[in-house]
Amino acid sequence: MRITDNHQNHTSNESEGSSFFAIISRMKYIDRWALMRNTHSENLSEHSLDTAIIAHALAVIKNKRFGGCVNPERAALLAIFHDVPEVITGDMPTPVKYFSSEIRSAYAGVESAAENRLLSLLPEDMRSEYKPLITHDGEMEELLKIVKCADKLSALIKCIEEEKACNREFTAAKASTIMAIKKMNLPEGTEFLEKFIPPFELTLDDQNM
Repeated sequence: MRITDNHQNHTSNESEGSSFFAIISRMKYIDRWALMRNTHSENLSEHSLDTAIIAHALAVIKNKRFGGCVNPERAALLAIFHDVPEVITGDMPTPVKYFSSEIRSAYAGVESAAENRLLSLLPEDMRSEYKPLITHDGEMEELLKIVKCADKLSALIKCIEEEKACNREFTAAKASTIMAIKKMNLPEGTEFLEKFIPPFELTLDDQNM
């Protein structure tokens, strides 16, 4: 009887439907760097994948070279979801987001509302699994720092790609992003910056393949 009841409850949840995954799949329609002239537009899905790959690498570097003990797979998963609320809020340009403390505070409220709205689209029995990925409640501070650094490194790679295409629009952004990465004082971030970023400056023919 208990198995039957569980099956009935599960069937009931399924029949209700959920638009959560359909909504977050629209990240591919959210373009980043809205105030900048781009030679190649970058959408949120592309950025999230790049950030996840880098976050995983940073966690591995931390564990292998700096005595860390973090979960690279968790870092990658957090990175995949780190900008999901922007499917509702859109990507607010950094100069606007940080123009004043009032705007930043107001945007934080909008972000929180977007997070809660997304979670409400999930069946109730699944929300506890996704809540830490979207709101970061209860997540290790070390992992969140890694994801933030990976986010910046992904942005730096975008700046490099635009500069290689002779687009000077990203020159200042590149310098400020490098400075922001260094200010984080994460050994794994510095290691990635010094060892893995330089090849992005090269052409394919110059890559050591």
